[in-house]
Amino acid sequence: KIRRTWFNDEWWFSVVDIIGALTQTDRARKYWSDLKTKLQDEGFEVSAKIGQLKLVSSDGKSYSTDCVNTKNAFRIIQSIPSPKAEPFKQWLAQVGYDRIQEIENPELAQKRMKEIYKAKGYSDDWVEKLEKGIAALQARLSSRQGGQHAHSPR
Repeated sequence: KIRRTWFNDEWWFSVVDIIGALTQTDRARKYWSDLKTKLQDEGFEVSAKIGQLKLVSSDGKSYSTDCVNTKNAFRIIQSIPSPKAEPFKQWLAQVGYDRIQEIENPELAQKRMKEIYKAKGYSDDWVEKLEKGIAALQARLSSRQGGQHAHSPR
């Protein structure tokens, strides 16, 4: 079980719990101590990225615990050599690749958005209206910028 808490409008997760779940080590705190050094050597600013947040321990008491937000949890997972971490690493690589493809071809992002809303149960009609609304907004923004696309560099 990975403990988490809502802090600064986002979820924060116990680093020791993440390590325990992915490595099956009995010494997750020691592993985290060693991993912090490795991360610092890699240029990851550990002290700026982690927060000491109170989480309930197995004894029912709350203790200050090293926690990270989702983005930094993914970064830490990338540094854990474990078969259990590999699916996360593969997923992150795929998401990164997909995002680069969408930057090069924005229609792919639009297609993905439609698929996501359909998978969530929204009707084809609703998705089409959303798509038209986005297109109208983009046209308005473009006309305000003198014909430039809203995301074009100036």
